[in-house]
Amino acid sequence: MRVSFLGLGAIGTPMAVHLATPPFELVVWNRTMTKADAFATEHGCSYAANPREAAAHAEVLITCLTSSREVEALMDGPDGIVAGLKAGALLVDCTSGDPATSIVIAGKLKALGVRFVDAPVSGGVKGAVAGTLTVMCGGDSRDVDRARVVLGAFGKKILHCGGVGAGDAVKAMNQALLAIHIWSAGEALATLAQLGVTAEVALDVINGSSGRSNTSENLFPERVVGRKFPRTFKLALLDKDIAIAAQISRDNNVRTPLIDLAARLMKEAHAELGEEADHVEAVRVIEDRSGVIIV
Repeated sequence: MRVSFLGLGAIGTPMAVHLATPPFELVVWNRTMTKADAFATEHGCSYAANPREAAAHAEVLITCLTSSREVEALMDGPDGIVAGLKAGALLVDCTSGDPATSIVIAGKLKALGVRFVDAPVSGGVKGAVAGTLTVMCGGDSRDVDRARVVLGAFGKKILHCGGVGAGDAVKAMNQALLAIHIWSAGEALATLAQLGVTAEVALDVINGSSGRSNTSENLFPERVVGRKFPRTFKLALLDKDIAIAAQISRDNNVRTPLIDLAARLMKEAHAELGEEADHVEAVRVIEDRSGVIIV
């Protein structure tokens, strides 16, 4: 199967590695051409000079970019995706995107005889390397079934969530919960620290009780208690994702004051900590505002 992969970022690169072996014939493209060249050399595949060339190769074209805006920007123009895609091709967008833009892209491609599935992933770099990502798909059931052949190379759980945009929506709401868990756990531990309760003791109790979450069980013990903040997922991306969740709620006339508040707090943390901060480092803002270090 001829597959092209666009976007060799932190999570896209290990995803593409799983497609660099038979039965897939892989072509990669990245905005930084030297990165695509190096990947192709290391993994024995080919690289494209532009999105049009990558799309022309593909039966299935995968995009894995920062946002739907970046995907949309690659669609048109003489070297764009649309110029290369052939009728019958399938575009699978693994970007953590927004439903409204995915619906627009799907409509444009449908007029050309090209199918579309939004398929954002969860599980981080570690899951991408292991090939155990969860993939949330939006689109026609037949298109999702066709995409499973490729998605199964790097995904363990592939779920059809609904029509086009549904995968994006589920991913955004998942990220909203992640942001809420990080901020609420940070506030709880900061308060307990002021009372002299160590984070280790507090988390031992919480993780044996009803307040536990993946954040308290896995993220905080290493990154907060251990004061290690590996840059596995940028705060800037979490800020983007929860903003999408808040917008989805507004577009569908659902009042979500908690999501709205968490979106504002993550935006503030992003502004204070900069573009390179890890998402769990938002706790540093809570510490600064509380005048306490969570240890």
